[in-house]
Amino acid sequence: MAKNNYDVGEKVALVTGGASGIGAETARLLAANGAAVAVADINGEGGAETVAAIEAAGGQAVYISLDVTSEASWTAAVASVVERFGGLHIVVNGAGIEVMAKIADTSLEVFHRVMAVNVDGVFLGIKHAMPAMRDAGGGSIINISSIAGIRGYNRQIAYVASKGAVRLMTKAAAAEAAFYGFNVRVNSVHPGAIDTPMVRGMMAHHDEAGQQAGMEKMRQMHPIGRMGQPIDIANAILFLASDASSFMTGSEVVVDGGITAT
Repeated sequence: MAKNNYDVGEKVALVTGGASGIGAETARLLAANGAAVAVADINGEGGAETVAAIEAAGGQAVYISLDVTSEASWTAAVASVVERFGGLHIVVNGAGIEVMAKIADTSLEVFHRVMAVNVDGVFLGIKHAMPAMRDAGGGSIINISSIAGIRGYNRQIAYVASKGAVRLMTKAAAAEAAFYGFNVRVNSVHPGAIDTPMVRGMMAHHDEAGQQAGMEKMRQMHPIGRMGQPIDIANAILFLASDASSFMTGSEVVVDGGITAT
């Protein structure tokens, strides 16, 4: 993978959801630009594949098993990263799930599950990363929200609620970190429809023709004329992780092919 101008050399990154999709692409890009990367996920096989790809390209990475909904798991993960690499400077809270259902068909159990992964996971990531980053002299936390954290969508009540929470938790954390002089920046990224296993998995119940029609419908949502690819989001994350974005905190970076412009 080609290296760009956003150097994160000598920094240590932890990427949740690093086994696939945006998380895996982000882990690979951070490593290609010099970071030592902890690939964190509950999917050990996928996480190991991401690590192998990074190492094959000459980068440095390790897989860490992390259940983002568990505080004990977060405590152990951050401690493991600091012990292994000597600090923590970048955290990408990328793990997430999406459920599509009408409000009437969304059980409280499902709603709580989406909130546990998408909201509790980000909260715990911020809570446990910030002290480690402060001890390391500063850092950057990047939370993956969505355009669904900016505007409402049918049949996504739980997902929209969770991503809206991520958007404002980011601003609250950014304000608090600055107030206490932690030298930790916190920003959010808001993707449009990205061609990932999670998005394709949402269409698995359709036949092949139905899946193709669904992907085409999502493509047409974007004024720019295509769906996003994981690298489109990874590039934005790399920028926020690097010193090139040193004057940005509490910001929301929308990478959506123009959806929210219309």
